[in-house]
Amino acid sequence: MRPTGLILQAMTEAHRPIPFDNSYARLPGTMHVGVDPTPVSAPRLIKMNEPLARELGIDPAALDAEVAVGNAIPAGASPLAQAYAGHQFGNFVPQLGDGRAILLGEVVDVNGRRRDIQLKGPGRTPFSRGGDGRAALGPVLREYLVSEAMNALGIPTTRALMAATTGERVYRDAVLPGAVLTRVAASHIRVGTFQFFAVRKDFESLRLLIDHVIARHYPDLKGVENPALALLDAVMDAQASLVSRWAQVGFIHGVMNTDNSSVSGETIDYGPCAFMDAYDPGTVFSSIDTYGRYAYANQAPIAQWNLARLAETLLAFLNENREEAIRIATERVEAFPAIYTKHWLAGFRRKIGLASEEDGDLDLIQSMLDAMQMARADFTVTFRTLSNDEEPEALKHWLPAWRERLVRDPQTTEERRVLMRSVNPAYIPRNYLVEEIITAAVEDQDYAPFEAMLRVLMNPYGEQVGAERYGALPPENETGYRTFCGT
Repeated sequence: MRPTGLILQAMTEAHRPIPFDNSYARLPGTMHVGVDPTPVSAPRLIKMNEPLARELGIDPAALDAEVAVGNAIPAGASPLAQAYAGHQFGNFVPQLGDGRAILLGEVVDVNGRRRDIQLKGPGRTPFSRGGDGRAALGPVLREYLVSEAMNALGIPTTRALMAATTGERVYRDAVLPGAVLTRVAASHIRVGTFQFFAVRKDFESLRLLIDHVIARHYPDLKGVENPALALLDAVMDAQASLVSRWAQVGFIHGVMNTDNSSVSGETIDYGPCAFMDAYDPGTVFSSIDTYGRYAYANQAPIAQWNLARLAETLLAFLNENREEAIRIATERVEAFPAIYTKHWLAGFRRKIGLASEEDGDLDLIQSMLDAMQMARADFTVTFRTLSNDEEPEALKHWLPAWRERLVRDPQTTEERRVLMRSVNPAYIPRNYLVEEIITAAVEDQDYAPFEAMLRVLMNPYGEQVGAERYGALPPENETGYRTFCGT
């Protein structure tokens, strides 16, 4: 229960105000349920992202361990759990919702962008479905590290504001230290949010949701003739851009369910995610993805599949005639591969140093990837080596065609080097290193490896003295890596 009276007053007076303005809480109760975090016994702050706090317009003095775990609820917050449904590995679940997350509220940051502040792991909600609503320390550190690394790579993502331990244990396959992540997002509205109302034929809530998402994420669409169609087009382009950016750094999400597909075009819900080492389009990391549904090469088709599910929820708003609505939606969704290829090709052109466009570029890039796959060449190291004007052994037969293409590109050699080094990172969250920092924290309460790796990942494109280990090839025995969602 939320503390009341003098207890709440004492909590809020101890903290400087956070400028909350909670638009989602003002939407009808069909969309959310008010719920407070469950207090924990001995919170300890692990990490605060002070630059992000200031970007949000929050004085870091307003944030501490009590706020980070939900023991203290800042004045102006409107804690709630959001309702949504979703397809999980292709199977539809009509009610999911925030089972271990509570949205504290929203702020408008110093750049005028509205941002959610959410606690992940603060206890049960009405959507917990028998779960404990808690998070373990390992997944919290993973999400903090990887989401901040993704932001530094220039990829749209949720952010990590704070991580704190709870002083309590959570029970999974083993007994683990509990923790809470304070997460920041453009919003936590998902394809599954639309599905929640569509399956209930709650068209009034769907209409309000369409208007809310347009006002919040796509304000340029305000006043268009067909808002639902314009929204579908906008989300398609945002998702195509996002998933192509994942491909460009070898990132594999792991659980691209519709409830993990953000309509804002941000990467959300880091569970069994990882970065590919040796290039292989069939790479899968998630322990529960038995059939490779969310493998590296399948991420674009799955994004299209998820968008088809979004389109289904909008049919009643696309056209009064259902057959015509289906035709319009089908036409739009079938255009996704071309939109994705446009984003993908633009990104991979930059990765190989091209500023101009030619018809044969797609084949040139694909032949490079084929050579990498055959040689099991490391994705990140190969592109970075090429950026440094070194010759990867795996590409020796491909290099002449690349050099011939560069002759027709208008850039100077130095301009090309600058371009390639700006898009081909030297450092990514190497899977085995992420596991090392989690082990050190969980088993020894040693956060120094976490801090060291985080510092390196904040500048992924610049060569850093003393950071050679973070940019090196993984040990040969680091194969068969698996990740777990931590729920």
